[in-house]
Amino acid sequence: MSTLVANSLFQQLTSSFQELETSHDVPAVKAIRQEAFARFQELGFPTVKNEDWKYTNIHGLINKPYVLNEDVDVAHLNFDVAEIPGLDAHRIVLVNGQYVLAFSSLEDEIGLTIKSIEDAQEEPNFQAHFAQHADKTGSAMVALNTALHTSGIYLSVAKNKVVSKPIHLVHIATGGQDFFAQTRNLIVLEQNAELELVESFITADGSADNLNNKVTEIVVKENAKVQHYYLQLAATTGHYINHTEVYQEKHSLYNNYNCNFPGPAFVRNDINVRLDAEQVESHLYGINLLNAKQFVDNHTIVDHMKPHCESYEWYKNIPQEEATAVFNGKIFVREDAQKTNAFQQNNNMLIGEKSTVYTKPQLEIFADDVKCSHGCTMGQFDDEALFYLRARGIGEESARILLVHAFAFDVTSKFSNEAIKAYVEELVARGLESN
Repeated sequence: MSTLVANSLFQQLTSSFQELETSHDVPAVKAIRQEAFARFQELGFPTVKNEDWKYTNIHGLINKPYVLNEDVDVAHLNFDVAEIPGLDAHRIVLVNGQYVLAFSSLEDEIGLTIKSIEDAQEEPNFQAHFAQHADKTGSAMVALNTALHTSGIYLSVAKNKVVSKPIHLVHIATGGQDFFAQTRNLIVLEQNAELELVESFITADGSADNLNNKVTEIVVKENAKVQHYYLQLAATTGHYINHTEVYQEKHSLYNNYNCNFPGPAFVRNDINVRLDAEQVESHLYGINLLNAKQFVDNHTIVDHMKPHCESYEWYKNIPQEEATAVFNGKIFVREDAQKTNAFQQNNNMLIGEKSTVYTKPQLEIFADDVKCSHGCTMGQFDDEALFYLRARGIGEESARILLVHAFAFDVTSKFSNEAIKAYVEELVARGLESN
């Protein structure tokens, strides 16, 4: 089915919801869709008048025609471009959000369940957790996704199951006409389960402009562990609004490594982590190397809801040329969250007279027995250090790469997967060489 936006995107989405085929939905999901769309109609698209979208203007993205729910030909797609050297991983391929089993590579693993989101509605974990976490944030884009998602995956890891190797989730955007895709993912780890998830975002050659509204809910149950890598490698025609909502239970660990590189024109990432039990630990790391007129906005929330928990967050932005980076990190320490240990740091290196950074680290503390800190630095490329390296026989390009690698080292050194760490360092070098 292909639907072309005739007037405004809001009007067309309203018509699309009325025409949406929901016969495959169980009654509970139909009700959730109805409630979510009513909420979206009430809220509308976010504007710069909303404090959380103050620097993120999506007016130009939502006032143009798109194709919705387009059927795509996957025969011509090249998946090798998403390969990570040295990484032995299972592979899941989503084309405009649609799970393409024929191009996925999944060896049998007892205790690992992967289905398209529409085929998972009878799963107990789906019924317990779908739309129970992200939708409580009051986000208009989450509400729109809940109401109109037509693609995505459900992934569940059984109790005590350690997935034998990483799962590489490849998101491919493709289409001959400008299109709007909405992907919904639900990931649940049972008690004592462990998962390493790598998400890559790429664009097929010749693809038209695309707007992607993606929501992922991740539930990490008692003593479960997740390493989650996010590699944004799409082309300039890509525009992404991503919301990741993480809910953690006792003794669980969630690590997020968010990496954005030269390519997509617009990226907005909302990463929210809820620590809703004692002895929970979370780490959020970010590397954003941008060029041209790219715009990348990272909004994070770390919500300490119970005592004896720890969080650690470190984001580094390196905008070049006329690129813009936004960082808004919030740490909440609730009244009951005594003995909290929370750290947040944002460092920025501007390369180019017209590059821009907007940063807003925030702490809201309602408990009195805590250790919390946050900080921010802003600076330009160190010409004296560059001169020092060049005076010792190192070429200018190599010297610039060395200095940026040194700046990014605090974050990349935290990567637990060596193959991904080496790949990210190579992407940093490429991103500087292309400037």
